[in-house]
Amino acid sequence: MSVRPQADADALRAVLRQALADPMPTWSLGGYGAGATFRRDPDEPADLPSDGRPGLVTPRGALVLGEADTLVPVAYETALGGDGWSQALALCRPLALLPPCPDPVVSELGPDDEAARADDRDGVLFCLGLPLRQARLLARVRGAAVPVLRAACGHPAGAALWARLPGLGAVLVAASGRARIEIVLPDAHPGPRALWFDKLLRQGRLHAATAPIPAGLAPVIHLHPPHPLTEAGYDHGRHAAFQGLLARWGDPTLVALKTSILAGETVAVPDSRAARAVARVAQTQKKYLALS
Repeated sequence: MSVRPQADADALRAVLRQALADPMPTWSLGGYGAGATFRRDPDEPADLPSDGRPGLVTPRGALVLGEADTLVPVAYETALGGDGWSQALALCRPLALLPPCPDPVVSELGPDDEAARADDRDGVLFCLGLPLRQARLLARVRGAAVPVLRAACGHPAGAALWARLPGLGAVLVAASGRARIEIVLPDAHPGPRALWFDKLLRQGRLHAATAPIPAGLAPVIHLHPPHPLTEAGYDHGRHAAFQGLLARWGDPTLVALKTSILAGETVAVPDSRAARAVARVAQTQKKYLALS
């Protein structure tokens, strides 16, 4: 990765505020194999988290950004199968500042003092002990569900416990520092979703191999802006908006490569996975831009 410009905290805060006001983006928090995603419907009621924290609270879940504006932004696109691609703004933390993975067993943490809604702070949090460094995957329960989770303490959280959580009225919480996503179980698509894939967790990766995250950083939160390719055609406004994020927080060498390809220049694509992916994305976008 080439040297990237320093993050502008004011610019990052402005991007996050704009994204919070738009129902189309998807947010995710967690690590490779487990975490949570947050999205709301355009007509879904949304309030602010308690104590004036940045974020959103809906009947189906909550997003609290906490100190997200202090993280390191990295914008990138990844090539998918065929002509597909994804785009994301990853908010990263230096590896040296990540805590170790929790003990691999269920453990009780006490009342949820950081709950997005003040009324939920009497709920009891239990850490599920998943092997994640970027976040903790937690379950918040009340009443008769509390002794059920206490009985699970000291044992690994397996598929059987995961399957029981919705029936216990649990709220799944993915938390990193003061940032979190809360999911009212059972989850539904589209909307807030809880993620837990044992096969991916066992790989011990911090992120997907296709994500060009600079060495020494780990993505904690992802903002996925609305994609420019829509059923109605190619959305130039969405395209331009994400190109602005790339220009500010993308890898400068990859951004320059893409700019040259979009401009129709003949360029030699470096022999790296990230460069080849950027070239594929640029050629695909160039086709759609020409057709629209």
